[in-house]
Amino acid sequence: MKRIILALFLIQPLSHSFAQKARQIHVNFKEEIGDMYPFWAFFGADEPNYAYMKDGKKLLSELAQLSPVPVYFRAHNLLTSGHDSLSLKWGSTNVYTEDENGNPVYDWTVVDKIFDTYLERGIKPLAQFSFMPEALSTKPQPYQHNWRPGAPYNEVYTGWTYPPKDYQKWADLVYNWVNHCVDRYGKTQVESWYWELWNEPNIGYWSGTTQEYCKLYDYTAHAAKKALPTIKIGGPETTGPGWEKAAAFLKEFLHHCAFEKNFVTGETGSPLDFISFHAKGSPKIVDEHVQMNIGTQLRDISEGFRIVSENEKYKNLPIIIGESDPEGCAACGMKTNPQNAYRNGTMYSSYTAASFARKYQLADYFGVNLLGAVSWSFEFENQPYFYGFRDMATNGIDKPVLNVFRMYGQMSGKRVRVSGDLDYSFEMVRDSSVRGKETDINALASISEHSAAIMVWNYHDDDLKTGAAPIKLSLNGLPSGKMLNMKHYRIDDENSNSYEVWKKMDSPEKPTAEQYKILEKAGQLALLTSPKYIKSEDGDLEIPISLPRQGVSLIRLDW
Repeated sequence: MKRIILALFLIQPLSHSFAQKARQIHVNFKEEIGDMYPFWAFFGADEPNYAYMKDGKKLLSELAQLSPVPVYFRAHNLLTSGHDSLSLKWGSTNVYTEDENGNPVYDWTVVDKIFDTYLERGIKPLAQFSFMPEALSTKPQPYQHNWRPGAPYNEVYTGWTYPPKDYQKWADLVYNWVNHCVDRYGKTQVESWYWELWNEPNIGYWSGTTQEYCKLYDYTAHAAKKALPTIKIGGPETTGPGWEKAAAFLKEFLHHCAFEKNFVTGETGSPLDFISFHAKGSPKIVDEHVQMNIGTQLRDISEGFRIVSENEKYKNLPIIIGESDPEGCAACGMKTNPQNAYRNGTMYSSYTAASFARKYQLADYFGVNLLGAVSWSFEFENQPYFYGFRDMATNGIDKPVLNVFRMYGQMSGKRVRVSGDLDYSFEMVRDSSVRGKETDINALASISEHSAAIMVWNYHDDDLKTGAAPIKLSLNGLPSGKMLNMKHYRIDDENSNSYEVWKKMDSPEKPTAEQYKILEKAGQLALLTSPKYIKSEDGDLEIPISLPRQGVSLIRLDW
């Protein structure tokens, strides 16, 4: 039977690479190692107003279709004052102003428009109490920044970063917003969301002290729970714990929530329903090519998991990695930051496949409750095509990276054991990145009641082209005697790749209607070969594939 399966797959173009010794990957579908929970189904952006614009609506609809369970969206600037909705790293809802007597004036129009857009498409908010309204800031001027790519990043931090001049007015704002959401969307709906305070308070996003952040958290959590006792609220959304100062802030926050005097109630402790921190990689230019640093990101995650796992009070709380990306600035394009040139093509997609798979392994290793990992990558409205922003789509055209999440969306049930000729363990990738002579060829596999899936990647930190690698997948423990419908999806330079198609069109600044349709189709997840029905009498299959460097394959079997 195995010879028949081999013949079926030899119809794909295998090239001369099979003259090399094939890399062996073994998948045992009988050996379950954990749930295939969709922690990857979280996305986010600085610019909340893009959600209800043309391309924003389109992409949100596509994100919602990725997963059978809800997709969550995290956005900054949900309480920021002003009316500008198109500036980079900015957004506003103008929910809070004050009359001439200093009395609060609430206007939920814009923030409702944002949340309505999410919910209409099946997206749930990871709602953020941020940032400080102009009328509440202790240092409001200047308020709206004018940052542009290439400018010093510190120019972003203006009047919205400061503590409130009146903590009770802030608490009233929190209470009224949550109460309004319950009235508008219903208690059951709002209970299913996650709420948090601020973003990266250990750096310039917060111009107060650590204790002032803890004070603001106490007021926020108390007011939110008063409006909805079953609300889920957490924090502190620090930068990566691999940095000592970020780790110290995270620990101090956890200590405050557990043991210190609450600034509102005077009692010990503050409500905490989940813990959040960030994790970023660090690409650079080496010998005129981009070199990623996947290990830097994984070390942030590893240290965050370690801190939580060693905390007796909070070790079982859900963890949300509030931003989990190859580097730190989505709006810094590749023209001003050439190390970000990875974003349009297959480097971003293969990095995503390899890094998210290792997050499962890190969570298993530390025994923590990983709930979500937010890809801080959405879209940028009215910007040039493939400008090099960290986004899932450009002008409504999906990038290769989005297709990795489409692959993940086809994996469900239980994760199963993968072994074989694997040069990199998750510890090696975490500690040293992928810098050796060999590429990181590995797989993630799952099985559910009526399907199985194997995601295979060929990743290396160095964005260099080399020949395709021959790989032999040995699958054991599949249903015996059943007809299996086999589909092979691929992301590489020739498949599921709108960027390469756009370049072959001579990179049009304004594609024609016909070109746009071609690009739109090229942005979808594509089959490498036609689906095939096969039968394995003993539950074993051998599948040879040829996978280019920075390529990702998903083989799905349905019965």
